[in-house]
Amino acid sequence: MIKEKAYAKINLGLDVLRRRADGYHDVRMIMQTIDICDDLTFEKSVMQGVHLKITGADLPADGDNLICRAAALIMEAGAITEGVHITLQKRIPIAAGMAGGSGDAAATLRGLNKLFGLGYSTQELQQLGVKLGADIPYCIAGGTMLSEGIGEILTPLSSPPACHLVVAKPDIDVSTAYVYGNLKADSLTYHPDIDGMAEALAQGNLKGITDRMGNVLETVTQKAYPIIADMKERMRKLGAENALMSGSGPTVFGICKEKETAERIAADIRERDRACAVFVTTFHGGT
Repeated sequence: MIKEKAYAKINLGLDVLRRRADGYHDVRMIMQTIDICDDLTFEKSVMQGVHLKITGADLPADGDNLICRAAALIMEAGAITEGVHITLQKRIPIAAGMAGGSGDAAATLRGLNKLFGLGYSTQELQQLGVKLGADIPYCIAGGTMLSEGIGEILTPLSSPPACHLVVAKPDIDVSTAYVYGNLKADSLTYHPDIDGMAEALAQGNLKGITDRMGNVLETVTQKAYPIIADMKERMRKLGAENALMSGSGPTVFGICKEKETAERIAADIRERDRACAVFVTTFHGGT
């Protein structure tokens, strides 16, 4: 049996440069894994094919699931004819802008690579993963990365200083396709300072990081869901250094110097927005 953890991610900075002819967007993002994770286990099965069991969420466990697609992809690439049984304990909120599905697919590629002794390098797994989703190459490695192209061009960055996060996902689901489809990339007037944030990370300067947090996808998601702007403002008023929407949303995270501040904010959100999924956590260094 092989066990893997699939860590959630947030975007400390997310910029979109242009819409490409192929329908994708060129991005510049600073990605960061956080210490919220799904747990996956992988075992060889006497029955051929991929057999998935899910606890903790109501998700399809058939061939449409990204885990099954990732498993089929790497088993075909490695000419594996045996079957595999996969169990998923889901904790990362669904449709949250935290790469939960991509993280599970990445963990599947890593896990089956080990289970069947395929010997693929991290880079080879990333080349497989990008066929299924732009976030998967990042999720295979995790940590702190500059992500460019459609998300597949990755440059490791210095880890941020230790701090605490409050992460809150309102009881709404946001379609990534909807957000990117409604983004007017060519007319954006604001672009976050991605290079400045990379420099602040290199210096271990938390204020330099939080001052530069920005996400151009908020121009779409906040307009459709005002609770996101309200939640960011509440986190700041209660002591967060800054707050931002992650990915295409709707999850909002606040960065706090002290754990007590993060816990106070989390308690306030739980009291006001009982349907929210709320976590107090920290950054994670990657797989």
